[in-house]
Amino acid sequence: MSAATTRSRTPDRLCAEAVDLARAAAEEAAAPGVVGEHAGAVAEGDRVVTHFFECKELGYRGWRWAVTVARASRAKVVTLDEVVLLPGPDALLAPEWVPWSERLRPGDMGPGDLLPTEAEDLRLEPGYTGEDGPEPNSPVSEEMEELAEAEDADVTAGTPAHLPTVPSRGTIASVAEELGMRRARVLSRYGLHVAADRWEEAFGAKTPMAQAAPATCVSCGFLSPIGGSLGQAFGVCANEFSPADGRVVSLAYGCGGHSEAAVMPKTPQPAPPVIDETRVDPFPLRPAADSGSVPATSDEETAELGHS
Repeated sequence: MSAATTRSRTPDRLCAEAVDLARAAAEEAAAPGVVGEHAGAVAEGDRVVTHFFECKELGYRGWRWAVTVARASRAKVVTLDEVVLLPGPDALLAPEWVPWSERLRPGDMGPGDLLPTEAEDLRLEPGYTGEDGPEPNSPVSEEMEELAEAEDADVTAGTPAHLPTVPSRGTIASVAEELGMRRARVLSRYGLHVAADRWEEAFGAKTPMAQAAPATCVSCGFLSPIGGSLGQAFGVCANEFSPADGRVVSLAYGCGGHSEAAVMPKTPQPAPPVIDETRVDPFPLRPAADSGSVPATSDEETAELGHS
């Protein structure tokens, strides 16, 4: 270690003793009453010392006023260099700034909000570009382009959106319009996988609702199928009593509102009364003598037993 390095780490005596000068500079730069106790000093170099004072400003917990003083070579007067407010080791700092495109979460958009997509968004790939010659990975195949050339179709200048009239029949633009392929970009394979993973996580087979369901959505009558390649694994729930009503659900998802989960039993109907009008049941006006629980006896026997 060189002598210069050793001197730079040893605070200058006059600069280290200039605590009152540093405090006066900090109080002049800060609001009244926010400069606290002296929190130490650090040597910044030869005859350069930074004094730290606690900050009592609300919202700046752990911050310190840093006042740097210096002394010229062979001079006995300490001068002020700068005064700044710096965070300490335990300072309360704002979170690191994150771009809005990374802060945005599903459900944050409201009415009137616009969400622009990047030109190189991995979730999209070129679809219909408006050019007469389709892109290599465009849904419009090269066979359609050759067919248009064979029929001597007119080639229009510019995209169909900027044309005053509808392109003539037989062009790539008109074929794409007829087949519903006029979108500039379509979902890429990556975009399909990302969407499938998101839907599977929200309404998939591993959710607690699906684990307790009596059957899966693939056999439910409330499932409305969707088109495209995603239709092989997903559909739309149309059961108003289901927690996934109006949502895209996995075919392996399920809930208690399955159409075939339980069949409501019919209300039991009482049996009709049976009336036999061909038989007569006689009812005596007086009961028979031997029909009681005590047999009929003479007066003498009843007197002995206590019966009247």
